[in-house]
Amino acid sequence: MTPGERSHEAQAFFRELVSPQDFPKDYVGFIKKIIKLMQHKYLQLKILEIELRQEGTGTPPPAFIEESAANQTPVISEQRVLDMIENAYPNPLTVDDFITAGKWSKTEVKDALEALEEKGLTRAMSDGLYIRQHSVDTQVVKQMPKLCSSRQPSIAIITALYCEKQAVDAMMDNQETFVRYTTVGESNVYTLGTIGAHRVVTTKLPSVGRTREAMTAAGNTTTRLLGIFQKVEYVFLVGVGGGVPHYTDYERHVRLGDVVVSTPAADLTDKSVYVFCEKAERNEKGGWDYEVKPYKPDSFLLQDIALRLMRSHAPWDSYVNEGLERLRGVPGRWEAPLGGSDRLTMDVGNGAFIEVSHPAPSGDQVDRGGLRVHCAPVAGGRAVACSGEARAAFAAHARAQAYDCELDAVLDSVKGNRKDCFVSIRGISDYRDGTRGKDWQPHAALAAAAVMKAIVAAMDPPTD
Repeated sequence: MTPGERSHEAQAFFRELVSPQDFPKDYVGFIKKIIKLMQHKYLQLKILEIELRQEGTGTPPPAFIEESAANQTPVISEQRVLDMIENAYPNPLTVDDFITAGKWSKTEVKDALEALEEKGLTRAMSDGLYIRQHSVDTQVVKQMPKLCSSRQPSIAIITALYCEKQAVDAMMDNQETFVRYTTVGESNVYTLGTIGAHRVVTTKLPSVGRTREAMTAAGNTTTRLLGIFQKVEYVFLVGVGGGVPHYTDYERHVRLGDVVVSTPAADLTDKSVYVFCEKAERNEKGGWDYEVKPYKPDSFLLQDIALRLMRSHAPWDSYVNEGLERLRGVPGRWEAPLGGSDRLTMDVGNGAFIEVSHPAPSGDQVDRGGLRVHCAPVAGGRAVACSGEARAAFAAHARAQAYDCELDAVLDSVKGNRKDCFVSIRGISDYRDGTRGKDWQPHAALAAAAVMKAIVAAMDPPTD
């Protein structure tokens, strides 16, 4: 067994041991259950150290149930309306779009939109359309203006969330933003600028997910970007993601605020940097069978730079601080939330979770503070990303240390357009796929953007 598989085996054992369905009533039953599991199911476990301590009278519940019912109640709020507008950006939304999606009344929607417009967060367009008010000046165009050769970007940066694009734009100089607005089909936003000696262009996908419309929009947006800016040679996918924690090893543990750069697994012959799982099923032996789409660049230049920077302890934090200064006054909590908000839990089945401590450095491991960067494959796919044991099992299989919000359609377009050098950079905002960590999303996006800037700054200057 590889170290990753051993870790997964230990986690699966612990998950079954503390399962609330048959949790032992006393310590004798607890010991019996340990012995039974080791003798009949987890044969790979040879040694197990146990420490039992009395924590006072009464028996505390072994786990808690995730409160998902509240998330299913479509209670309107300004934040929910703003989230919808930001997710759709650069496409505008109508009042009917909010009523259909949120099951809210017309009066509620209009009140929320008026409040957001008064705060300068949204603006009304013609024909009853509403769009996010961008923090920088934008030019609305029907077609992108032609750029002379010296202004053509060689680097494209693709984001999915509005806060991700804000964070990436904060890393750029000499910005110009164009919104290619269309009443039929998808609108597009392009911000041109520089990072060091390099010309770059950033865009935001209009939506993400597994609906046919979202996948088509993501692929079309990427294809259109690469068609307009034909000198692009390097593609960065930058944004938030879900971390894959390691419950015992500090060095391999990924927690909120860390960044994962998609690089090949050191112990696998397959050099994929992104692995999308389309299907996961239990097999007769109790393991898992997967249907996957692997992606690997023809050139690992960006991955090699990331590895070199990580070994030299690059000053990522200086770029984070620079971004915080530039985003001062821009709505959003760009600073890292308080440490107590990073709760590490383990899914033990049936919606139940047990909270555990983050692993601490041991032996010669050192906590240097500041931004922690990991180089490992990134994974995607709803079949595994948010489904407890399958998530941990697939991460061990692919050696992934982060999940994203399903960007395979984007990478299909990148590969289809023969862009040979690409990388995904995920700032960790939750322990799922990045879509649930609202509190951590702005800071995680900023951390990912800072790592992106460090990699771009370390690239050789363009020869043209």
